[in-house]
Amino acid sequence: MAEDTAIFAGGCFWCMVEPFDTRPGIKKVVSGYTGGHVENPTYEEVCSHTTGHTEAVQITFDPTIISYKELVDIYWQQTDPTDAMGQFQDRGDSYRPVIFVNSPVQRKIAEASKNVLSESGKFSDPIVTQIEDAKPFYPAEEYHQDFYKKDPLRHEMEEAGGREQFKRKYWENSSFK
Repeated sequence: MAEDTAIFAGGCFWCMVEPFDTRPGIKKVVSGYTGGHVENPTYEEVCSHTTGHTEAVQITFDPTIISYKELVDIYWQQTDPTDAMGQFQDRGDSYRPVIFVNSPVQRKIAEASKNVLSESGKFSDPIVTQIEDAKPFYPAEEYHQDFYKKDPLRHEMEEAGGREQFKRKYWENSSFK
């Protein structure tokens, strides 16, 4: 069975798991930290904004079932790509939107997709989501893993902090691909 990984940051990692986890071809989705300069950071360290890390999800997928391009399309529909320093109620550099690419092929796909979104006219503000080379990914503490399953009520409250309304406004009847 083929296997590849994708890493996306789009605000609180709790809200980034379910949209991918529920798709065919996804083997696992891990919440964690990446992009910074501290090895094996803790949640408290990342929240201190001193590590350079961003909350992200690492997705292990079967590219014969779901393509990287499909994952990028799903990613866009979970985030506000016009907000560089946070997502919805989650503010600061640890919540910035980033596509972390693992290869030149992933970079090409992500950049092409970002260009299509930029030119689509869907947003009046510029698309500011960064595309960066992947750095070491550190899984978050166990209590952060599969949070939408462990604490559905709190997960719903996170989603209600603006993310769901934004998704409905911009993506509900979207033909963007």
